Amino acid sequence: MTHNESGKILLHIARAAISNALNIPRTADESASWLNEPGACFVTLTQNGQLRGCIGSLAAHRSLLNDLKSNAVSAALYDPRFIPLTAQELKNTKIEISLLTLPQPMQFKDEADARAQLRPGIDGVVFEFGHHRSTFLPQVWEQLPSPREFMAHLKRKAGLPEDFWAADVLLSRYRVTKFIEDNQ
Repeated sequence: MTHNESGKILLHIARAAISNALNIPRTADESASWLNEPGACFVTLTQNGQLRGCIGSLAAHRSLLNDLKSNAVSAALYDPRFIPLTAQELKNTKIEISLLTLPQPMQFKDEADARAQLRPGIDGVVFEFGHHRSTFLPQVWEQLPSPREFMAHLKRKAGLPEDFWAADVLLSRYRVTKFIEDNQ
């Protein structure tokens, strides 16, 4: 199966899951065996290029099929940053799916060293300090192209000041394979 074929399957499943959650009957082929393998994904919804919801999993803890359907519905209805998506909005909503590789812990001596290791446009990053945790997908580099700015916003997303740093900060990075709807 080609990259494009698997992407179409994933996008159809995500749209069907959201449609059904909004009481718009829609089916999608869920028969591909690889959908039953463990997988982690993020589902991002946009309208006119603006974020409308984004929910995902950093590590595989269920089948890719279940992760995709759950994250699609959660991005549409339960992202705390947005009111739930309506049935009327769905036709103007674009779906993007990011399949994640396993996050790899980074080794660094200080923040400058950590920033120097980041690969803009390639790395998704998980920031952890105590109970503070945040992540940005690699796509966020498009809005925050400098490692300094990227890290500052990642810390703010975790609920910490932009200039925060501590010796026991943990960083991991991952890559994604992304699929974006061109039309519904």
